Amino acid sequence: MPETKPFAYCDQLVKQFEAVIQKPIPGRSSFYYTGVDLGTACVVLTVLDDTRKPVAGAYRYADVVRDGMVVDYLGAIQIVRELKAQLEQQLGVELEYAASAIPPGTDLLDAGAIKHVLQGAGFEVTALLDEPTAANAVLQISDGAIVDIGGGTTGISILKDGKVVYVADEATGGTHFSLVIAGAYQMSFSEADCFKRDPAHHQELLPLLRPVIDKVASIVNRHVVGHEVKELYLVGGTCCLSGMETIIEQKTGIATYKPSNPLFVTPLGIALNCTREAM
Repeated sequence: MPETKPFAYCDQLVKQFEAVIQKPIPGRSSFYYTGVDLGTACVVLTVLDDTRKPVAGAYRYADVVRDGMVVDYLGAIQIVRELKAQLEQQLGVELEYAASAIPPGTDLLDAGAIKHVLQGAGFEVTALLDEPTAANAVLQISDGAIVDIGGGTTGISILKDGKVVYVADEATGGTHFSLVIAGAYQMSFSEADCFKRDPAHHQELLPLLRPVIDKVASIVNRHVVGHEVKELYLVGGTCCLSGMETIIEQKTGIATYKPSNPLFVTPLGIALNCTREAM
């Protein structure tokens, strides 16, 4: 694998976002753009100012979405509403408009539910896009495949000359990692979920999780056939597992890269796609 890949804009934006989660920047803007990422494992709210710079953010681990589908509608509304109120208090403003995203190819199944969750939490919804496409607003890739490995699904978006030419989504993600860990270590699912997030355990877990990572690679291989993809770009919370990019590159034979922190790439891309006009 090549040692470097230019993720300058991405890594800078993520670093800024990580900083404002800890220390929000109030009073810097006349208008704010909000992104809401309803992930299988984590709900993330991202707030940008009128220059598209991060000013606040919050996230909460939750179990309101499974395999990319909202399964606890009222719980999802409550979490988004509480995070929204937290950020509004920190910034001293009302957050009115928000965008969100869905796994690619699921718009007919769950786009309406996600839109209603945001509306139920008090947002006007301005955009719903697929997750890998949202991620590319931050990655800024012209050619290749963005692979968004979330808690429940692996989403793939193939780009040619900056345009999305193919999207797909299949079940397999961090939830399956946690199930394997829970079985191997005789832990509860929630304990396994926390265990895998600690980087200190990643070297130990990599061989155990190899079959699931191989499954992700097989999903990628199946969907890139005929598209002459030369590079893969990994995003999503599950990609935080150290070393999985090496295994995916070995199994696919395609150069594979990931940003320094893939967790917040898609949430930031969602916020970048927020506008001031409701759908």
